Amino acid sequence: MDSLITAAARALAAGDALGALNRVALRDDAPALALRGIAMAQLGDLERAKALLRRAAHAFGAREAVARARCIVAEAEIALASRDLSWPAASLDAARQTLDAHGDALNAAHARHLVIRRLLLIGRLNEAGQLLADIDPAPLPPALRASHELIAAGIAMRRIRPQAARLALAEAARAARIAGIAPLAAEVARAAQSLDAPAARLIANGASRPLLLDEVEAVLASNTLVIDACRYAVRKGDIEVPLARRPILFVLARSLAEAWPADAPRDVLIARAFRTRHMDETHRARLRVEIGRLRALLGELAGIHATPLGFAFAPRAAGEVAVLAHVVEEPHAAVLALLADGEAWSSSALALALGTSQRTVQRALDALAAARKVQPVGVGRARRWTMPPLPGFATSLLLPAPLPGEQDERMNRPARSPQ
Repeated sequence: MDSLITAAARALAAGDALGALNRVALRDDAPALALRGIAMAQLGDLERAKALLRRAAHAFGAREAVARARCIVAEAEIALASRDLSWPAASLDAARQTLDAHGDALNAAHARHLVIRRLLLIGRLNEAGQLLADIDPAPLPPALRASHELIAAGIAMRRIRPQAARLALAEAARAARIAGIAPLAAEVARAAQSLDAPAARLIANGASRPLLLDEVEAVLASNTLVIDACRYAVRKGDIEVPLARRPILFVLARSLAEAWPADAPRDVLIARAFRTRHMDETHRARLRVEIGRLRALLGELAGIHATPLGFAFAPRAAGEVAVLAHVVEEPHAAVLALLADGEAWSSSALALALGTSQRTVQRALDALAAARKVQPVGVGRARRWTMPPLPGFATSLLLPAPLPGEQDERMNRPARSPQ
């Protein structure tokens, strides 16, 4: 490798993209194309970066398997940055295996981190956590160590473990300072700020207030009967009753909790659970059946007794009842929560992260664009959607998968007119 290529690579490692381009901007050999692609990615021109990396991968010969694998890893990182979550994961895995086989442990570890970051974005926390636990962070260089700790902090925040997240972010900040890469340090700072922003909203005794992640952890660990609208479950201490696959029962549980300590009228329960304005005796009979099912599921946590007007919660051991809800609840809130990270998302990536169809997401984006809450960037297959981050809200920390049937209703609901 000649001296200009070596100098450009060192400049890129230090985050000096312009310095790297000054050395290789006029060269079209394979190593120079690869370095130019990485430099353009650091400068934000992701489409140009992808094109350069593909040219570099084709320019490397069949005997330069390691160099080609590195190009594939770099392209995968660009795809992740541009929220192209449908990028073929098999190509990245094959490149990682090539790097492992040739002793390039550093870039193989980087490839593993890209896989974990993608899993984290689409909400597969258990898989992400298991893969991260298999990586020993001790031998990693400072920049990669900072990325490792950022992932660990992201997993901890989504698992509502704020103390573990703070420890990981402190280690990430230390590694970023040693690396001396300003954008990496800024990313760590942004992640740390989210711990000081409201992550959820507590509804209890007719009042509502925002909660920090530490307060969310305290509420879930207390003796309070929590109807968790962020995870679609009923919780009390270490006991959890999941209701993600029982949407009617969850709606009933939330309605009873919001009315507690008073009772919830039957007509309100029927309207919310069965989505109807015209009620008859069949609805009342069905309500009794569903309340019976909910009572059976919550036997260890709370009773439900009938009143002259409707039904009411009776928590065991004289506990309190509260609802843990999203900070922002409005039409298409799930799409807005993902876009609030400030990155540009494709509609296919949003659909993958939300577990719904791309057409449903596209309808939501069109409605949000009409309300001037999001804006498109690019055209055709290169179109991405973005919005300014919501100030002061960590809305993505508790973003769950939607209830069955709920996502389509939310996304098809007409958008509110701009205020």
